[in-house]
Amino acid sequence: MLVGTVLLGAALLFSPPAAAGPKTDVLYMKNGDRMTVEIKTMDAGALYVSLDYVDGTIAVEWSRIARVESTRLFLVEMDDGSVFNGHIAITPIEGTDSVVVDITVEDGTHRSFEKSRIAGLSSTAESFWGRLNGNLSSGVSFTKGNQTTTYNISSNVNYPRPRWSAAVGFNSNLSSTSGTNTSTRNQLNLSGAHLMRWNNWFYTGFAGALQSAEQQINLQTSLGGGFGRFLKKTSNVRASLVGALVWQATSYDASVTTTSSQDMLGLMLLGSMNLVQFKRQSLTLSANAIPSLSEPGRFYFNTNASYFLKLFGAVNWNLSFYGNWDTQPPPGTSGSDYGLNSGLSWTFGNR
Repeated sequence: MLVGTVLLGAALLFSPPAAAGPKTDVLYMKNGDRMTVEIKTMDAGALYVSLDYVDGTIAVEWSRIARVESTRLFLVEMDDGSVFNGHIAITPIEGTDSVVVDITVEDGTHRSFEKSRIAGLSSTAESFWGRLNGNLSSGVSFTKGNQTTTYNISSNVNYPRPRWSAAVGFNSNLSSTSGTNTSTRNQLNLSGAHLMRWNNWFYTGFAGALQSAEQQINLQTSLGGGFGRFLKKTSNVRASLVGALVWQATSYDASVTTTSSQDMLGLMLLGSMNLVQFKRQSLTLSANAIPSLSEPGRFYFNTNASYFLKLFGAVNWNLSFYGNWDTQPPPGTSGSDYGLNSGLSWTFGNR
């Protein structure tokens, strides 16, 4: 727990901040308002922009924008999964309620779409640090009656590119009660995905590590890869399904006399969904089931859920749930470990 906190803190402390760009983008709203801004990103029905006279970023409702003028490059994601990198111009069609996005791709070709088909939009930064997006969450509680102290810290960082993306996630929990052993759970996940020729289809690879005192797991490592598809991809909802082959190796505590380690080969079915309401709240869900091929009849289940409620600026209140289950654990060990955390989180990156 302490090591994870120190590493995360050091990474954030010494990471160079994203440089503020020129305010040369112009927004025209449907009510006639005009703003000169720097466009950061579009996500969850909101366009995030910065202004010279505002500290930080503000969210502008995407559906109320009538026109955008900009000379900068943007990464544009469509609802059918296609991705374009180029200059954009957003203009209304006279005599109608339609608004069209015209994309001039880097090779000089033009593509035009209805604005409602844009699932995501972000400016392309030149530096590695400027492309990172993520959040850092932490919480602590203390109960005097039984002298119980609980800590939790988690972080998720994403690195998006035109045809591929990478992500890392970390969460750590510690619970200490007077007169009992301290309970800890630490988890690290790495993943990468690349779009295929067919829109909304992608291939993915992932690796993970888990330590759970409740299940007497010293270290459980996993490695796998497979194929997936976006079932829905809009500015407010993203849902995907992945099928993969996974290898898992588990090392148990020395007190587990029946076995010291186990290797497993299995199939994974992973589903994930992200729901966002303009400016206020978001919900992220992921769950996977792994039937073992090497031990028929044994199943593993894992799930994570996070709810974020915006408080002010980049600060949110969050509620998260984690859980993992094993239908045939070694004798004398627990087949499950799950918990509920709440605290404050800080979002960072291109927004």
